This record gives sequence, C-alpha cells and structure tokens, in this order.
Amino acid sequence: MYAEALNTYQVIVKNKMFSNGGRLKVNMANIYLKQRNYSKAIKFYRMALDQIPSVHKEMRIKIMQNIGVAFIKTGQYTDGISSFEHIMSTSPNLKAGFNLILCYFAIGDREQMKKAFQKLITVPLEIDYDDKYISPNDDPHTNLLIEAIKNDQLRQMERERKGMAEKYIMTAAKLIAPAIETSFAIGYDWCVEVVKASHYVELANDLEINKAITYLRQKDFYQVLYFKKNIFMNIVLAEASEGMSTMWLGNEFAQATNYADLAVISDRYNPSALTNKGNTVFANGDYEKAAEFYKEALRNDSSCTEALYNIGLTYKKLNRIDEALDCFLKLQAILRNSAQVLYQIASLYEIMEDPNQAIEWLMQLISVVPTDSHALSKLGELYDNEGDKSQAFQYYYESYRYFPSNIEVIEWLGAYYIDTQFCEKAIQYFERAALIQPTQVKWQLMVASCYRRSGNYQKALDTYKEIHRKFPENVECLRFLVRLCTDMGLKEVQEYVTKLKRVEKLKEIREQRVKSGRDGSARSRREGSGSGDSGGSAKGERLSAKLRALPGTNEPYESSSNKEIDASYVDPLGPQTERPKTAARKRMDEDEFADEELGEDLLPE
Repeated sequence: MYAEALNTYQVIVKNKMFSNGGRLKVNMANIYLKQRNYSKAIKFYRMALDQIPSVHKEMRIKIMQNIGVAFIKTGQYTDGISSFEHIMSTSPNLKAGFNLILCYFAIGDREQMKKAFQKLITVPLEIDYDDKYISPNDDPHTNLLIEAIKNDQLRQMERERKGMAEKYIMTAAKLIAPAIETSFAIGYDWCVEVVKASHYVELANDLEINKAITYLRQKDFYQVLYFKKNIFMNIVLAEASEGMSTMWLGNEFAQATNYADLAVISDRYNPSALTNKGNTVFANGDYEKAAEFYKEALRNDSSCTEALYNIGLTYKKLNRIDEALDCFLKLQAILRNSAQVLYQIASLYEIMEDPNQAIEWLMQLISVVPTDSHALSKLGELYDNEGDKSQAFQYYYESYRYFPSNIEVIEWLGAYYIDTQFCEKAIQYFERAALIQPTQVKWQLMVASCYRRSGNYQKALDTYKEIHRKFPENVECLRFLVRLCTDMGLKEVQEYVTKLKRVEKLKEIREQRVKSGRDGSARSRREGSGSGDSGGSAKGERLSAKLRALPGTNEPYESSSNKEIDASYVDPLGPQTERPKTAARKRMDEDEFADEELGEDLLPE
C-alpha cells in the first residue's frame, strides 16, 4: 500500500519536532524506487543525505549507492559515476566498484574501465584466510576447537563474501575484456595479469579457461589447443584434460583417449576424470573395462550421478538388465525428475517384457516432458502391442502433433484410419509422408488407393497419372491405370497397356541380363576364362541387338507379347474389408406374379 505509506511518512516528517526525518525519507525514496519514479527517488535520497549527520558514515554510503543505482536506471551514467567514485575513494566496497565498471562500460571509456577494475580488485574483504583452520600441532583441544569452527555461521558468512567477490570480479573481467583492447584475447590477457598480481590469484586460471571457452564458441579450435600448454601447468590440469577429452570425443577418438589418460594421471581420485576415461573406453566397445572406471569413480564420489548413469548404460549393453535397472532406480531416487533416467527405466522394463511397468514409467516421463514426441510414440506402440487401439491412437496422434515428420508414426496413423474404413482421413497422413520422402513411390500409391477406396475415381486417376509422370517405370502404377481406365471406359487404356508391356519387357530383359551375368561369372570361375568365349559372345550379341531395338521400335513387344496383358495388381493398402450387407434381400423372378390378376382394391385410385 505504497500511497498510504507515503502519506503517513509525509505527515510524520512535517513535524519539526521529529529528529529522525532523514531516515524516514530514505524509506520514502525506496518506495519511489520500487514504483520506478526515479527522479523523486533521487530527490528524497538527497534530502535524506542532507539530514543524516556525517557521523553515520555507513548509512550515508548506502544512500549514495542507492542514488548511483537510480542514476543508472535513468541512464544518467555520468552522475552515477560521480556517486560511485566518491564511495570508492572514501569507503570502497564490491557492489559500488562493480557498478562503477558498468557505468564506464556504458559510456565506452576504456582507460577508466581498467582503473575501475583495479580498484575492484583491491577492495578488502575483511575476512580471515584458511590458515586459521589448520591445526599447528597435535593438541586435541585445539583440534576440537578448529573442527567446531570449520563450518560455523561466521565461516559460512566468510565463504559467501568470498564467493560474491569472485563472482563480481569474474563477471567484470568477462564484460570488459572484449572492450578494453583491440581484441578480446588481449583484453583477457590484461585482466589475467591484474588478477595474478592480487590476492585473487586462483581466479586467473578460471579466466584462462573462460578465454578458451570463448574461442570454442567462435569455433577456433586451434587457439583452444594452444591454451592447453598454459592450462595444464596449473592446478586445473585434470579439469582441463577432461574438457579437452570431451571436446575431441566426437571427432578424433585417439585425441580424446590421450587427454582422458592425462586427466586420470594428473588426478587419479577425480571422479569426472575417471568417468570421462570410462566414456572413451565405452566408445571403443570395451564395456567391461568401462564399467570398472565408472565403479572407481563411484568409489571416490558416491554422488557422481554421471558415473552411475553411464554404468547403467554399460550394464544395458552387456545385457545385465537387472543390474542396469538397479543403477537407474538408485539414480531416480537422487534425480527425481530426470527425463533420461525415467526413459531408461521404462526401456529396461520393456526389454524385460513387462509392458505395464514400462507404460507406468513412461507416463511419469511425459508428466515431466509432456511434449516429447518419442516418449509419446513409444507409449502408443506399447498400447498397440497390448491391443488397446484407442489409447494407442491418442498417444500416436499427440506424438504426430508435436513432431509431424516421424514416418513410423505417420504410417501407423494412416493404417489406423484404413482399418477403421475412414480412407479420406488417411490421405492427409500419406500425403505428409510423400512430402517427407518424395522419392518413395509407395506413399503416393497409398494416397491414390485411398481416393479409389473412398469412391473418388477421378481423383484417383489423376493421382496415378501424376505418379506415372514422376515414376514412368513403376509397374504397379501402370497396372492401376490400366484397371481404372478399363473400368471407366476411357480411350487411354490402350496407351497404358502398351506402356505396361514395354516396362515389363524392360524389367524382364534387365533380370535376364543380371542372371546371365551371374551365370557367366560362375561358369568362368568353374571352367576358366578360355572355355566359354564363343557362347558368351553369341549371347552378348543377341542381348545387345534386343537392347538396341527396344528404344526405337515396338516390334520386340508386339512379336513377343501375343498373350493377354496381366493387369493384376496388389493393393498397397491391403485387401479391402467387405462391408456388411444390411439391406440384402432375395431377388424374386420377374414373372413370379405374371399369372395372377390384380384386384380392384390393389390398383391406384
């Protein structure tokens, strides 16, 4: 209730007898800041600053910091710089130093960014270092005291303050490094040198790695490889080697293996290094050895979820299904909503031929990732195997809705509508499949068959003609065209009969050529190259003569095709379901009532 609060504060501060008006004006300025009325917030902060005595140094610094933040919100960076510079000269702190860097970055002043970064680095943390937590002797009383204060509230506060300082410094370095020099690499080098000269020397390694990551984002892998020489010489040898191994694992297996070995040698007890080494062995197909590395990683750190997941995959590869399931169930207790873990458990139950459990775990999976098309199609498949077509259709349709390019799902949905005798609805799915696989003639044949089954013969004929235009040598299409043109009494039937004869003849000659080639090669292997030359050449001449005659004339087809054309075909949608005859009745002979005379009462009036 900001308006009521402001009115109440206004009544109080108007009372001249009240000596703490400056403190209340800070509250009023805070309300204006929340309401994004920055000009009034600055005004009241300044009024409060005038009324608060200079002995309250810490409060005055906080008010000036708020004024600086309000100036940043309004884009008045120069005024903000004045406030933060004053704070950094009188009572420096991390927030003011970071905000000062942001202001100089906003106005693009390179030199002042450098100076502000140096000021931020020198801000005293006012905390003790870890030396006091190391026992100087074996005195039991001292050891108990140190053990008691290792994780007390004061120690936790020191950790938080140090972590906050490192976050500000790292963020500031990553922000200004590309802006203070002509290239980001030179800027990073300057920041690294400044950090190395301070008591935050351990952050220099993180900055080096961050520089390498920037090169990775720019896909400059050679610069990344150059950095390994510097990174491997410091305390992050194992982490750097592990990262290099991961980078190479998908490209060069030998490089990945070398870096994984280097990471393990540098720190044998690092679970990440051991897991990555196991990954390289797994990729090489040695699953038993990979499992040993994952087990060692788990012995060093029982909470290493990557190793536990990977050992589950390894047992799955080794067909040790019960052990794999045990691993993933343990992992599921740690990572409750991990989609990968839930899917692996469902997959294992499917392998164990327990579809009910598989369905149950997949239901949990789609509650976590409801738009996962693969999980939805897998649920549809399991319900289909169980004979529950309606539930299978529901999940297949949802899978198609989220990912309409899965050929298996499209084919199932089309077949479902064919089975339920809704051929018109199946057409859209087969058309989608034809768009995805335009070189597969079967989808287009299915579309035409759907039109034919639904009674739209003209559309079916047009579709077959289009298929014939794209696939002129497709025998099935020509047979359908012959049958349809015959049934519809079209004059084009003779043209398609001729084409069908030609295509069948070409197919027969190709088969004979392949067969004779196989027979000739087998004969040459049995009898040697010299015994079959004359017969082979004679056959070759006759076959060549036939092939030369085929394109230019129809004589070979006419002379060899006196028999009736075979226009039989196999419907790609399968045999059509016979519809029930609900209105059938026995036909009566035409002259059944011929001898009977109709009475007057039966004639129309």
